[in-house]
Amino acid sequence: MVEPRNFSEFDEDDVRSRPARSTRPRTKDRPDYSKAATAFVVAVDRGRVTCLLGSKRELDSAAKFDSAGVITAMKSREIGKTSVVVGDTVGLVGDISGEDGTLARIVTVAERKNALTRTVDDDAEIERMIVANVDQMAIVIASENPEPRHGFVDRALVVAYDQAITPIIIMTKCDLSDGKEFLEAYKDLNIKIIKTQIKRQKGRGLDEIRELLDGKCTVLLGHSGVGKSTLVNALVENADRATGSVNDATGRGRHTSSSAIALALNPGWIIDTPGVRSFGVAHVDSNRVISAFSEFSEAIEHCPKNCSHNEESCALNSWNLDDVSKSRLESLRRLLKA
Repeated sequence: MVEPRNFSEFDEDDVRSRPARSTRPRTKDRPDYSKAATAFVVAVDRGRVTCLLGSKRELDSAAKFDSAGVITAMKSREIGKTSVVVGDTVGLVGDISGEDGTLARIVTVAERKNALTRTVDDDAEIERMIVANVDQMAIVIASENPEPRHGFVDRALVVAYDQAITPIIIMTKCDLSDGKEFLEAYKDLNIKIIKTQIKRQKGRGLDEIRELLDGKCTVLLGHSGVGKSTLVNALVENADRATGSVNDATGRGRHTSSSAIALALNPGWIIDTPGVRSFGVAHVDSNRVISAFSEFSEAIEHCPKNCSHNEESCALNSWNLDDVSKSRLESLRRLLKA
C-alpha cells in the first residue's frame, strides 16, 4: 500500500523551477537605424534583393548608373513580415560595398505611395504584391496570339483606379490584327491607347511609348507571350530580356521572366514583370474604383444602401446621361463585376 504524501514536508527549495530561456536581460531599447543607407529596390529573386544606392529621386537625375552602386541584400528580422518588392525605398546596414560575396541587411521599408497587388484565384486572404511606388501601369495586350481578354484588362484597370495609378493600354502585334473592335470598350475612359508592331522596333507606336514613359516609373503588366520583354528590349539598350513564344495548343504564352526587374530609362524607370495567368481583385474596395468616375458621384448619392450599381433600383438608371456618359457607365459596371 502506497502511503499518501505529506506536502507540508516540502518547502520552496524543493520546487524545481524552469530555467530562463535567455540570460540576456530584456530591454525596450531598439536599434537606431537613422543612419541606414538609402537604396532603391530594382529586383527581388529567391530571397535576394538587388538595390541601387541612393533614393529614387537621386537616381532619376543621374546621367548613368555605376555598377559600384549595386548592392545585394536580404530582409532582416527587424522588418518582420513586411514584404520587399521592386520599387521600394529601403534602409540598408552592414556591408554596402557591393563587392562580390557581400550581403547587406534591409532594416527599414519606406512608406509606399501605392502598391500593385493581386489576389490569388480571387481569394482575398492570399494577396501578392508585385511592385510599389509606380506612376503608371502599362497594360500590354496582343491583338491576337494570344487573344486579348476584356476580363484581364478590366481587372488591371480596377487595381489602377484603386491605387491612383495612371493606366495605359499598349496593344502589340498590330500587324496581325488592328484590334479596333476589342479596344472599342475603352474608348471613353480617358485612357491613352497605343498600337504598335514591336517586331519592327521602330515607328510611331514606339515613339509614343517613349514619350509617355519619359521621367515616369511605369510597370508593364500582361499575359505571357504578349510582348512585354520584347518591348523592354526595344526601349532599353542592352536590356537583354528573354523573349518567348505562344503555345499553339493552349494559345497561352510561355513564361520567360521569373521575377520583376526595374530598368533605367534615363530619366524614368520601366518595370518588366512575369506574365500573369490569374489576376484576382477581391482585395479592392469598390468605392475607390467608383471615385475614379467622378461624374456619377451626385447620382450615386441617391442610390439605395449597399447598391451594387448593377441592379434595377440603382439611381444611375434614371439619371440623364449623354452617350459618352452611358458608355463610361457601362464600363464602370463592367469593372465592378470584374
